[in-house]
Amino acid sequence: MEQETGFNGYALPIVFDVSNKTLKLKFMHIISQPSILHFGTPVVLISTKNENDTDNLAPMSSIFWLGWRCMIGLAAGSKTTRNLLRNKQCVLNLPSVDQAGAVNLLAKTTGSNPVPEGKLLKGYRYEEDKFGIAGLAPQPSQTIRPQRVKECPVQMEAVVEAIHKLAEGDPEQQGRIITFELRVQKTYIEESILMDGNPNRVDPDKWKPLIISFQQFYTLGNKVQYSTLAEIPEILYNTPDRERAINQTVLQ
Repeated sequence: MEQETGFNGYALPIVFDVSNKTLKLKFMHIISQPSILHFGTPVVLISTKNENDTDNLAPMSSIFWLGWRCMIGLAAGSKTTRNLLRNKQCVLNLPSVDQAGAVNLLAKTTGSNPVPEGKLLKGYRYEEDKFGIAGLAPQPSQTIRPQRVKECPVQMEAVVEAIHKLAEGDPEQQGRIITFELRVQKTYIEESILMDGNPNRVDPDKWKPLIISFQQFYTLGNKVQYSTLAEIPEILYNTPDRERAINQTVLQ
């Protein structure tokens, strides 16, 4: 039986082992070297157009948001990367927990033929009909050519604004990962996750995104406590990109 105690006023956690009447340090942190530092980000199904105008659809999760822009990171040799480099367009489809099964069906597939060596080692296989194998339905976009995923509660048409290479200073890694700065120019959100009476605000109590953390699926839980940041009106985060998106013309 153990019970926590203090020790000479130092801020070190001490455990008193009642069974053998000894004191031992209870360290809160140790040096650790995980192979991945993936502490939890949303899953995105990113749709792009192939050279022959067929649809590619790939799950990814290396993404973060800034206003109506986001940064994504992709392997340089992936089909999605090559499509983005060529036509600079994609749809960012955000699945909820309800689409976890579809994401699994896509997870170890690639639109690249032959399959890149790095993906072969991980068990990937080539699939041409990405929508079909996942049981998902395509929807036409309004401002770009890649199609949306009907089942995903959030869909964002986006264009590439800038391209950056990762680890350029490291000869061993340079050229392996490419990061894209994307600008969202049209957003579609399922009514069921919007705040009552407000079509421009997502209700975080209703939205259950699919989250991946260390290769496992999770979602958001209950609100922990009130956030003082919620006192700031969302409109104050408005950017010129949002205004530009509102006035975006439909693709002809």
